[in-house]
Amino acid sequence: MRRRTVVALAVILTVLSAFVFRLADIQVVHADDHVADSVGKLSSTTTIPGARGDIVDANGTVLAQGAFVYDYILDPKLIDDFETEPALKKKAKMPWADASEKIAEIVGMTADEIRGIVASALEKNPDSQYAKLKNGLSTDQYLALRDLGLAYLHGQVRPVRVYPNGAVAGNLIGFLNGAGKAEYGIERMQQQCLAATNGTNSFKRGQGGVRIPGSERTVPAVDGGTVQLTIDSDLNWYLQQMIAEEAQRLGAKAGSVTVVEVKTGKIRAAAEYPSVDPNDINAVDQDYCRSHIFSDAHEPGSTFKAVTAATIIDQGKAPWSSHVSAKSREKLPNGQVINDAFPHPQYEYTLAGALIDSSNVSLSKFGTMVDPTTRADYLKRFGVGHKTAIGYPAEQAGSLPMDRKGNVLDPAKWDARTLYTTTFGQAFTVTPAQLAGAYQALGNGGKKTALSLVESCTDADGTVHKAPTPASEQIVKPDTAKEVLRMLENVAVQGGNARAIEIPGYRIGIKTGTAEKSDGHGGYKKGIYFTSMIGIAPIDDPQYVVEVTLDEPTKIRSSAANAVAFQQAMTQVLKTYRVAPSSQPMDELLPKFN
Repeated sequence: MRRRTVVALAVILTVLSAFVFRLADIQVVHADDHVADSVGKLSSTTTIPGARGDIVDANGTVLAQGAFVYDYILDPKLIDDFETEPALKKKAKMPWADASEKIAEIVGMTADEIRGIVASALEKNPDSQYAKLKNGLSTDQYLALRDLGLAYLHGQVRPVRVYPNGAVAGNLIGFLNGAGKAEYGIERMQQQCLAATNGTNSFKRGQGGVRIPGSERTVPAVDGGTVQLTIDSDLNWYLQQMIAEEAQRLGAKAGSVTVVEVKTGKIRAAAEYPSVDPNDINAVDQDYCRSHIFSDAHEPGSTFKAVTAATIIDQGKAPWSSHVSAKSREKLPNGQVINDAFPHPQYEYTLAGALIDSSNVSLSKFGTMVDPTTRADYLKRFGVGHKTAIGYPAEQAGSLPMDRKGNVLDPAKWDARTLYTTTFGQAFTVTPAQLAGAYQALGNGGKKTALSLVESCTDADGTVHKAPTPASEQIVKPDTAKEVLRMLENVAVQGGNARAIEIPGYRIGIKTGTAEKSDGHGGYKKGIYFTSMIGIAPIDDPQYVVEVTLDEPTKIRSSAANAVAFQQAMTQVLKTYRVAPSSQPMDELLPKFN
């Protein structure tokens, strides 16, 4: 008996050991393999969407934000079953007639419309389990529908992008495409900060699809970060309204206003017309669904005469008081004929006078006091030929003089005409952003600080990542910048736009530009211009650069078209930032002629 008992126990222990071994093999050793086999059969996983981060202005005003909407469907077959099968009818929360009334009230439809959706689906397919109710419902609507507790009503959350201030800085902000992908602007440039990481919710099902208790696993979503910009949305709104009115009044295709803080290089406004509302990008011509301040490069025209003057002075070739003899039309030593914008007899122009009257002939003579290679180097210093440090999507770099194949020319090989035209803003191109950056350097004592547009990125957990400190470089001597500013003030006071741009109590300096537009074949469009006016104020303590552009104005075709807009823009900037009026009187006027 004892032997049989021992044998029996041994057999039982052997069998139990086999079961334990197999159980350990299934649940421990090869558990992952078995779980993987069950995916799609015994598991269910749903996505928990994260919210894309906000874009806010310098004061925290929200310009773009992530939101959630809900898309709802009905189950026509289940509705019909609840209405026709006695067993289910008893379990129904309410009759379909009553339910459709309540649903209609919540979603903003009529009960007949909702009943019609279900009837139509069943007519096409008696076993239909899908009928679209309505997309894009709000959270309040979702909660109201959920509280009805109807088994045949199903909602799916969907992230969307909302722009609370509409078109304010819309060209700059950019937009997402239909698939939710960042296509342009800040949305694309700051994708790494703004992007959310979706979470998941998963659980295991047992036989019959019953959820297995304790099997639920949740990986929470991580919302995107908040991008803070340098711009002031209130100022941007005002400037957008103003430039839209002026562009339309003057029959211009487009216009822009760029505002840069002199000491920091921060862009405080980037207003454009036509403007785009990212909530509805199809409402405007697709050519304007971008920022022309960064994406369009034009010859700067006379606005870059200030850079020519800075080059001459910085190289010690001539002070403001040096002079040259110039007629309104002259054939220069290499055979090129250069014209001024207005007829005049032979004048003995000072360098200051050449800027005040914007004399191309005089600037050609002054400019060629410096060799082409050195002049090209100064153009580069002032930003020509390379993009700003902002990294804005689709930004243009502008270009130095090029050959017909699009290759940048060695300055030593500039042709006879380029030798002169580069002194007065032709044969090379810049964007409005680059031009504003050049004048920032002049206003900042010759120190060029890289333009910036982003202050910081704040993670969802509150961690703040400040933007790197912009690089600064002394590109001309402080005394050079000071002398150029004095000449620019004389342009404002003695030039043809003096009365139109005057701001009582403030000393300002300006330069205008009436740039011919390329015809794309090596020539220019006849009578078609890109006009600009750029200025610095207060000139005795430079705080802001304001640049106004108009693309192809027709009522006034010269840069005088920009005067009203410039005066209004600069006035508003000084008021917005509470800049104190000038405390020092202007120095004596500089003579135009010797």
